[in-house]
Amino acid sequence: MKIDLLDPASFSAGHPFAQYRWLRENAPMFWHENPHGAGFWAVTRYKDVYDVDRNFQAFSSEPTIMIMDPPPDQQANFGGYKMMLMMDPPQHTAYRKLIRQEFTVGPAAERAPRLQALARQIVDAVIERGECDFVSEVAGEMPSYVIAELMGLPLDDGRELYKLTEIIHTAPEALPAHAGAEAVLKMFQYGRGVIEEKRARPKDDLATKLLQAEVDGKRLDDIEFLLFFLLLVDAGGDTTRNLLSAGLIALLENPDQLAWLKSDLPARLPAAREELLRWTSPVVYMRRTAKRDIEFCGETIREGQKVVMYFGSANRDAAKFDAPDRLDLSRTPNEQIAFGTGPHGCLGQHIARIEIDAVLSEVLTRMQGIEIAGTPEWLPSNFISGPKRMNVRFRPGQKSAA
Repeated sequence: MKIDLLDPASFSAGHPFAQYRWLRENAPMFWHENPHGAGFWAVTRYKDVYDVDRNFQAFSSEPTIMIMDPPPDQQANFGGYKMMLMMDPPQHTAYRKLIRQEFTVGPAAERAPRLQALARQIVDAVIERGECDFVSEVAGEMPSYVIAELMGLPLDDGRELYKLTEIIHTAPEALPAHAGAEAVLKMFQYGRGVIEEKRARPKDDLATKLLQAEVDGKRLDDIEFLLFFLLLVDAGGDTTRNLLSAGLIALLENPDQLAWLKSDLPARLPAAREELLRWTSPVVYMRRTAKRDIEFCGETIREGQKVVMYFGSANRDAAKFDAPDRLDLSRTPNEQIAFGTGPHGCLGQHIARIEIDAVLSEVLTRMQGIEIAGTPEWLPSNFISGPKRMNVRFRPGQKSAA
């Protein structure tokens, strides 16, 4: 079995599940060479991924959660500042508290009626045509709108920012030179405009709250806000957009499961959503770096070595899930870890679940006879898994009366 978890081609139609299976069974802690830098340990079993993700005392999120280290000039450009994802507790905990309240279960649930209305609006925009690009016109619209509303931005701006995140997540070799860095720069340029607007005209939105927040008695400066802004826009759409798109493929490829779900959609959707999260695992990996020499899974991990957790593999581990390669929308219990676990568990997972439920409810009840037209084009990325474009057709319908 050839193992290559760096080449985007390995992820050209979703996760490389055959590679994952071989690794779990033969080398659950696999030393993966990297022709472009230092190699890394690939962690593929559920229990091991779970343990690494929660053990921040031994496995650090610094200097980055990406396999490749940031170039020195990037560190200089950021003035030594880090994105929250690249922090460890207690610093990570302090910064996470700044936005945690917006994303807890209660505030997320309060947004449900608004998200349902947005889902109707999104489907209304395509329902009369009988065809659309499901990724950009349906799946990507919801998280774009939600993060825009949270931050107090125009909805159309949320859509344009989403296009930048798609570039940022694409493997560099699949883009023109410096395209990723230019997308980050454009995100920062937009963010600077947000800083000026919210300082001049503060409102009751997350951007204003961040600019007024304090960590250790000190307000965020501009670069700290911009890194927060990049994180919220960038991470805000990944799971929802890719779960909805890849999840629709899974449903259409398993018509018996789709029929089961549609026969009692409101009652069965929560369990189905968790199974689709397990099945699609939109975030491919997160990296940690060993803080010290440590014995783990029969291997000696040296201080400074990279340790990379593969969530899609963990979510297909037969030691954790019965018949893991079978889509079972009624699966209970379902302790999937598509959102990660431990201190770095996805802060937006409660809102993401409500977004997913709202869009799936509209799509499955209104876009009748939906089918995929042509072969989906997947995002060329070894970090995020999901279609980039996916044309669908369905029976044209009427806009909602609401």
